[in-house]
Amino acid sequence: MNVVTDLIKGISVPQMVKVRQNYDRTHIPEEEIPGVIRAQLDREDILGKLKPGMRVALTCGSRGIHHYALMVKTMVDMIKEKGAEPFIVGAMGSHGGATKEGQAQILHDYGITEEAMGCPVHCEMDTVQVGECEEFGTKVRIDKNAAESDAILLFNRVKIHTSFHGPYESGLMKMMGIGLGKQPGAEIIHSVDPALMHRVVEEHGKIVLANAPVIGGLAVVENAFDDTWKLVGMNPEQIVKDEPALLLEAKAQFATLLFDSCDILVVDKIGKNISGDGMDPNVTGRFATDIQGGIKAGRIVVLDLTDETHGNAQGIGNADVTTLRLDRKMSREMTYPTAVTNKFLGLDKLPMVMDNDREAIQLAMQSCYTDDPSSLRIIRVPDTAHLEHIEVSVGMLEEVKKNPRVEIESEPFDWGFGEDGNLW
Repeated sequence: MNVVTDLIKGISVPQMVKVRQNYDRTHIPEEEIPGVIRAQLDREDILGKLKPGMRVALTCGSRGIHHYALMVKTMVDMIKEKGAEPFIVGAMGSHGGATKEGQAQILHDYGITEEAMGCPVHCEMDTVQVGECEEFGTKVRIDKNAAESDAILLFNRVKIHTSFHGPYESGLMKMMGIGLGKQPGAEIIHSVDPALMHRVVEEHGKIVLANAPVIGGLAVVENAFDDTWKLVGMNPEQIVKDEPALLLEAKAQFATLLFDSCDILVVDKIGKNISGDGMDPNVTGRFATDIQGGIKAGRIVVLDLTDETHGNAQGIGNADVTTLRLDRKMSREMTYPTAVTNKFLGLDKLPMVMDNDREAIQLAMQSCYTDDPSSLRIIRVPDTAHLEHIEVSVGMLEEVKKNPRVEIESEPFDWGFGEDGNLW
């Protein structure tokens, strides 16, 4: 890359300043979570429906929910206390490379194992048809193990989605429509025009409720720090009626960048454990569809992948520049199945690849329309899920001082590039 290196070597990266974005920290303490779950689910219209000997499927997805294992173990124990026989079902569409082993690995990384949970964990990819959606002419399929159980207890986080907006986005309804559908069910839903995704997810979810033994579910709403803000147990009727209101609460808690725009957004790491699109477009402003939100960033630089994503670089296509380090970590076998399923091939295209972090940032700066690169407005974040402590270039200091929700935490400092050009 010597030719490009020579073209950008004169670009001086501006000094940065550490700042803190302030959000509401209200949350449920860890020690109180089991008690809240028990209060929400130990009701006649949810777990009261269980009888001794019933086989109960508990859904677990691919998202990194805070206190995930604790919550699942609490529900497993509650099911056992009713004399029923719980088992966990991997309900994550095509994630994990659309394989049994890949989905089991994702759950294992979250501490969801047979040994830790005290019950079987099933990640087989077999599905069965439980209905048909006349509106879209689509077949509704769910996990075979769940379909053959005596009861299904849903568990998922309610959150703003990365590629469609509507009354139901990420949550229990989507868990039924896409998560439980495994790769075949997810592919069926993604065969519909993305502009209608919110409708097909809702209709498929309602068909699952009508034709599968769903007794209810537990919805998690997190605050801006990914701490547990709210836990809500819902019976099937409440899922339909109340989840949209929970989504509005989740959107109000959602952490984003407290600036309207920037010239360059540097994201240290992306991964499926951070967002379905690797980096949340509701933060970065880069979507696979026509919906809008987040910051207006002129250029986006992505430096690395999380370890937890196991080489899945879904979403790298929303960046303009990346590094050789990320390129070498990217596993096509883990990344491409999701794109094949959701039809958003652009999310997996590689941007320009530079040898190291410094050159990636310099290239982004060189591509900006300015005669004075030192004045560029640059924001650096660790990932799109952790936005309390971020860095901004000195060219944004006046904006920071005028923003009542942002405070300066340091004096200006140089980027910590090592001899290899990568950040420490």
